Amino acid sequence: MRVSKRVVLAATMTLPALAFVAGVVMPGQVHAQSVPRYEVDPLWPQLPFGDHWITGGLGGMCIDGRDHVYLLNRQNVVPDDLDGARPAPPVIELDPTGAVVRAWGDPDALGDRLHDCHVDRDQNVWIVASGTGIVQKYSGDGTQRLLQIGETGMYDSSDGTREGRPLNSDRAQFFLPASLDVDAATGDIYVADGETARGNQRIAVLDRNGRFLRQWSLHRTDDERTVTPLPHCLRLSNDGLVYVCDRQADRVQVFDQMGTFVRNIDVPFTAVTSPAGRRSGTRGTAVVLAFSPDADQRLMFVLNQNSVMVDVLDRRSGELLSSFGGGPGRYRGQFTLPHGIAVDSIGNVYVAEQEGRRIQKFRIVTP
Repeated sequence: MRVSKRVVLAATMTLPALAFVAGVVMPGQVHAQSVPRYEVDPLWPQLPFGDHWITGGLGGMCIDGRDHVYLLNRQNVVPDDLDGARPAPPVIELDPTGAVVRAWGDPDALGDRLHDCHVDRDQNVWIVASGTGIVQKYSGDGTQRLLQIGETGMYDSSDGTREGRPLNSDRAQFFLPASLDVDAATGDIYVADGETARGNQRIAVLDRNGRFLRQWSLHRTDDERTVTPLPHCLRLSNDGLVYVCDRQADRVQVFDQMGTFVRNIDVPFTAVTSPAGRRSGTRGTAVVLAFSPDADQRLMFVLNQNSVMVDVLDRRSGELLSSFGGGPGRYRGQFTLPHGIAVDSIGNVYVAEQEGRRIQKFRIVTP
C-alpha cells in the first residue's frame, strides 16, 4: 500500500501557465527568480561515444571533485544491436567536456544490477550492486578492488538466498541494497538497503573498514504501518543529516546520523492525463536526489518518476521551487525512466536514464 498520492488532474492547464526554456519547464506558480533555469546541452557528451559502444540501462551515476562523471552501465543491450556495436564497459568515466577518460570493470566481479556509486575524497569509486547484494570500493582507475562489503551471491535472508525472508540483521550483509554515501569526516559508510519490497528495509551504517555499526528503518506513523518502507536513495548533507528517498510514500525522509527522525519532505506530482480507469502514480516521486554545490546546499534536486521531471526543492523548507525536463519521451531534454542524478561544482545537473540508456547534461542559463 502507498500513502495517498496527492494527485491533481492538470486538465485545465493552459500553455501560458508554463514557461518553456529549451526543453525546460518552469511551473508558473513557483518562485522562478529564486532558482536557476536550466537547458539541455545538446553537445554533451562528446560523440562518438567510445569505440562503437552501445550502453544498456544506466543504473546509476556519480560525480567527483574534478567534475568527472561516472556512469554505471548495466549492459542489458538488445542482442541484435551487437551486430553493429559492442557493449560499453560497466563503468564509464567522462571529463567535464563529456569526453571519455576511461572505462573499466569486470561484469562478473562488479555484480548484477548496478544501482548507485560514490567517489570519495581520495578518488576511490564505491559501487552498489543491488542484485548481487554487495558494496565494493575500487581505485579510481578501476585496477584494484580495495574493499568488498557483503559476500557475493549471499543475502541477508533466512536462507541466504533471494527467495528467503529478509532479516535486516545487525551485520555487514545486504539484501538488494540501493544506494550509498560516505561521510568524508569519519569514513563511515551509509547504505540504503532496500531497493524493492522483496529485500531488506533499512539504512545500515558501517565503519570505513566495512564493520557493522548501527541501522534503522524509515519512519512510520501508526497510520502508515502498511506503507512499505523502501529506502531507494541516500545522500549525506554538509550539515550532518541523512536524506533518504521514501519511494513508496512519495517523499524524502531526513534523519540525523544516529537514525533519529527529523522530518518528511513531501514530493507531490500532477497527473497530466486523468487517472480514471488506469494505474497512476506507481513509480514514485522521490527516486534519487542530489544537492546544489553551495556550502549550504540550498537546493535539492529530486528525480520524480511519476511526472518524469527533475523537481527542485528548497532543502531546508522542503518547498517545491521549480521543475525542469521535457517529461516522458526520447527526444532532447525528455526522460525515459530516469534513474540517476548528480550536480557538478558549477551547478550543472546530469541525469542518467535506465530505459533511455543515455546521460544528459542540463546547464544553467540564468543565475
